[in-house]
Amino acid sequence: MCQLPMSRREWLKLASMFTVAGAAPLLGALNAKAAAEPDAPVRIGYLPITDATPLLVAHNNGYFEAAGVRADKPVLLRSWAQLVEAFLSGQVNVVHLLSPMTVWARYGSQAQAKIVAWNHVNGSALTVTPDINSLADLGGKTVAVPFWYSVHNVVLQDMLRAQGLQPVLKKNGALTAKEVNLIVMAPSDMPPALASRQIAGYIVAEPFNAAAEHLNVGKILRFTGDVWENHACCVVFMHERDLTQRPAWSQSVVDAIVKAQLWTRAHPLDAAKLLSKEGPNHYTPHDSQLLARVLAPPPGDESRYLGDRAIVHADWHARRIDFQPYPYPSYAEELVRRLKTTQVDGSSEFLAKLDPAFVARDLIDDQFVRKSIDKAGGMAAFGQPAGFARKETIVV
Repeated sequence: MCQLPMSRREWLKLASMFTVAGAAPLLGALNAKAAAEPDAPVRIGYLPITDATPLLVAHNNGYFEAAGVRADKPVLLRSWAQLVEAFLSGQVNVVHLLSPMTVWARYGSQAQAKIVAWNHVNGSALTVTPDINSLADLGGKTVAVPFWYSVHNVVLQDMLRAQGLQPVLKKNGALTAKEVNLIVMAPSDMPPALASRQIAGYIVAEPFNAAAEHLNVGKILRFTGDVWENHACCVVFMHERDLTQRPAWSQSVVDAIVKAQLWTRAHPLDAAKLLSKEGPNHYTPHDSQLLARVLAPPPGDESRYLGDRAIVHADWHARRIDFQPYPYPSYAEELVRRLKTTQVDGSSEFLAKLDPAFVARDLIDDQFVRKSIDKAGGMAAFGQPAGFARKETIVV
């Protein structure tokens, strides 16, 4: 049954973790666990979305062991609250997190963890009921996001404001024709909620946009990668303790993840099969055909989306989802700037104090991924120009 929206208890639990006081007992458990097990194996925590692909491929293909480190079977978690709790307490030590969530974690709760790589680029979309033909049609309606601190929420609010619409949270009373009510909802609940018209749309990671198409309950109005070119959605987050005290181990972990990204780009159909419920490790509850619609889209999809204007910037040649590991500082800077103007539930005072350039230097540790990229053949191997700088392109 559709749960609309995310339970208040779960939101409060997660919000409490991202405060200094709330994080303290979890970080204490992390310190105790690290002291008791200084040579802990790779322990991946993940949600069943395509964002987790490189971590799961690296495990399935034995890349961690090939790099000389032990790896436990990845742990499937059902919510961001569960994933964050497991990470902060040390139950898992390698996770994919929404890129804005890492900002909240490090500067809201003082979690000693850093981004070591991007997990993927693009891979998200705004999906709506069949009768919605433009952003303007969302006026007076409700749209779901997976989390307040997500690039989905950032991009959606930018798009709405560009159309003269006002994003509102927890609106009391009827909405005006110029207001769009935003709620947080678990991704798995989004397609049923769309089908029952409890919401007019949702913006989320794959394969839930593809699921709405497959079930004929919705259509893609716009790909987020067509708004913010090759943006990061989820990133690889690791404990700073491991990065400083186990540098060789950390390098091997990042090597394996980068190798998995390269393999996935070359073998998208195989990746869809191994990630699926039919795969040997049953990593996700999705079938391989649904995942293949995302990882290896049919040849006619691009022309169809161009006709529907779900893709406007054909010259960007953006893949529906792609894999590129380097965490560009320019993206971190622009993300912080936009977070400052994005409405989120709960306390967000820490954002006003953040300097974008400082965050780009402090939140990211790219020493490992640079070496991993060199081993994999350089940025060209991932379809990127040489060098580690770029200019952000955002056209809402």
